Amino acid sequence: MAVGATATKLHLSSAAAAAAARRPSLLHLAAVAVLCSVSYLLGIWHHGGFSAGPAAAGGVSSLVSIATAVSCATPALTAASSSPPAGPLDFAAHHTAEGMEAEAALRQRSYEACPAKYSEYTPCEDVERSLRFPRDRLVYRERHCPADGERLRCLVPAPKGYRNPFPWPASRDVAWFANVPHKELSVEKAVQNWIRVDGDRFRFPGGGTMFPRGAGAYIDDIGKLIPLHDGSIRTALDTGCGVASWGAYLLSRNILAMSFAPRDSHEAQVQFALERGVPAMIGVLASNRLTYPARSFDMAHCSRCLIPWQLYDGLYLIEVDRILRPGGYWILSGPPINWKKHWKGWDRTKEDLDAEQKAIESVAKSLCWKKIKEVGDIAIWQKPTNHIHCKAIHKVIKSPPFCSNKNPDAAWYDKMEACITPLPEVSDLKEVAGGALKKWPERLTAVPPRIASGSIEGVTEEMFVEDTELWKKRVGHYKSVIAQLSQKGRYRNLLDMNAKFGGFAAALVNDPLWVMNMVPTVGNSTTLGVIYERGLIGSYQDWCEGMSTYPRTYDLIHADSVFTLYNGRCEAENILLEMDRILRPEGTVIIRDDVDLLVKIKSITDGMRWNSQIVDHEDGPLVREKLLLVVKTYWTLEDSKQ
Repeated sequence: MAVGATATKLHLSSAAAAAAARRPSLLHLAAVAVLCSVSYLLGIWHHGGFSAGPAAAGGVSSLVSIATAVSCATPALTAASSSPPAGPLDFAAHHTAEGMEAEAALRQRSYEACPAKYSEYTPCEDVERSLRFPRDRLVYRERHCPADGERLRCLVPAPKGYRNPFPWPASRDVAWFANVPHKELSVEKAVQNWIRVDGDRFRFPGGGTMFPRGAGAYIDDIGKLIPLHDGSIRTALDTGCGVASWGAYLLSRNILAMSFAPRDSHEAQVQFALERGVPAMIGVLASNRLTYPARSFDMAHCSRCLIPWQLYDGLYLIEVDRILRPGGYWILSGPPINWKKHWKGWDRTKEDLDAEQKAIESVAKSLCWKKIKEVGDIAIWQKPTNHIHCKAIHKVIKSPPFCSNKNPDAAWYDKMEACITPLPEVSDLKEVAGGALKKWPERLTAVPPRIASGSIEGVTEEMFVEDTELWKKRVGHYKSVIAQLSQKGRYRNLLDMNAKFGGFAAALVNDPLWVMNMVPTVGNSTTLGVIYERGLIGSYQDWCEGMSTYPRTYDLIHADSVFTLYNGRCEAENILLEMDRILRPEGTVIIRDDVDLLVKIKSITDGMRWNSQIVDHEDGPLVREKLLLVVKTYWTLEDSKQ
């Protein structure tokens, strides 16, 4: 008994001693927790956001704090805390050059400025490289991207004297000469009223080769022939766009045009369009399909675009047919339309022009298009709403045939073929193939027919609706941490690098800006058709390659999960250098991705003259997905020589 009692006492004493030994640890943990909480609150107070705007007063911008607050809440971010504490980023635009901002310390690599000759470098439409390829059918003007050993590993500089573009809508009519220092077009097209030099700026009177009274009056003439004002026409394609005055003046009519032209057929015409704040890309009808899915555009347009529509078995008009929606319109002005009036001025014979028009009419008829009207210099055809009649006709007239076993939406280096892309099957003559669209603006939020019909594998109507609401929330969060995103005129040209259903663009539709929705070819590229059915525009893109646009195209770039998508496919450095090339000085980047990837990305961007900061997800600090917010510093060729 005594031994047992003694043993019991010893056990209790040992337990008591152990308990006593644990007490300081518990107190220590409690103290650490209190200190972390205090540190977190101080972090919120000290790093109150990027801007002292209204959003900051509401407390949402407290998510911006990373240097102090996240160090306790998110251990995965501690790797970033070795950098100097990040202060508020300046998203404001400044129109004067006052040198580069202070460089961040401890960069792993500092990227040098490219030589001056690369100021307008377009990697996949490089003029020198293009000379290696055939000139037949303008193949040399298609995309020909550099091999890995030819890639630039430097920062493309802005020209000396570069200034932020004028805000929209003033930018439609005026741009800084220093930003696109080319007078050639103002001389070559002087009598056509495209563009003129006025001191330190360009002015765009709105004229065009076939609309001497201006683009507005020309569009009004088209509006007398087809319904431009009831919302049934929203997306348009302008082939051989010049300086994109047609697209610029359509915007006031709630019609969004994708304008394209080759690199250097006229000096910098697409670059002028982008400086004006008008959607445009470098592109050409040559041998590859245009980089859009089938049934994308409500209307396509050619105003003296010099495309030989009647040649190569009507191949180019067949491609327009592929990308036109059922019931869509094709508008042609310029040669050969109204040749009886203009043949002398065009320096061509009446017989030649008459033969060309008859050949175009023949191709259009073989596509089962109906000619709506030809009035003055304008002729308009309409594509059928389904192919019931057309297939019956082609049992007798077999040229061109219908395509077989060819994905109608495949358009990334896919060759054009002289065959008709069949429309989806219908059961009734009055049914619209693929499903009828709501009129704008209802079509923006209505479930797109491609989703409603189950055409996109794994995507339901509920998923689309949820995605739309999710992006409203996310864009609201962006505006709370970047107050300038709510400031009209600060951003005009936006790029979404991984657009999915276009939710980011849809959430910004009421702001005076436009979004180029890119759908990566390595993911589910079928969603680009959904984007067009919503009344938005975009293109396919492989981000391991350069984009078909000029340097300094975009004011803001949005990259949602891009680096996760391309992880292991190509180097993050290459993607980031391309982003820098197409981003304007003082432009903004929003990168949304896993925190570990963002830390790696930030270590690269710290050497790219970018100011950046990692901030929390809209749902709080415990979510692994974070945002890397970036401001590209202002610097030019002049600064890079100092």
